[in-house]
Amino acid sequence: MAKNATVAEKVRALAEPLADELGIWVWDVEFVKEGARRVLRITVDSENGIIIDDCEKLHRAIDPLLDEADLIEEQYYLEVSSPGIERELKNDIHIEACEGWDVEVKLYAPMNGSKVFRGVLMPLGENGEISISMGESVMTFERSAVAKISTYFEM
Repeated sequence: MAKNATVAEKVRALAEPLADELGIWVWDVEFVKEGARRVLRITVDSENGIIIDDCEKLHRAIDPLLDEADLIEEQYYLEVSSPGIERELKNDIHIEACEGWDVEVKLYAPMNGSKVFRGVLMPLGENGEISISMGESVMTFERSAVAKISTYFEM
């Protein structure tokens, strides 16, 4: 583990082997300030989805390791949860895992008069471009133009 790794990177390194043992994987790790409190959030997923027992097992397994590693000097709350059906796609691994899903792409600047596009996520382009199928047409966005991409679910 790199000496200059962030808290989230260090926690991910501790959590991934535990998650593997439980048959789940780490989707994301965040160490954030929410109001007056600090939250260490470990988000996990699996092929069959996540149930509360999965979260509870990982929480119990990692809690003593976090105490022993003493990575965080300040008081914090540990949360282990599922990313849910609507999730932000933050990296290539997330995007590849959600190919074929309905997504919403938000841009920094308007394209064709809009900053928000919805469609079915296609495989990443050769240079990391994000493409979505919108019925008969395909929209492709340079990565630098995308502010946020997330899955969405309509009832």
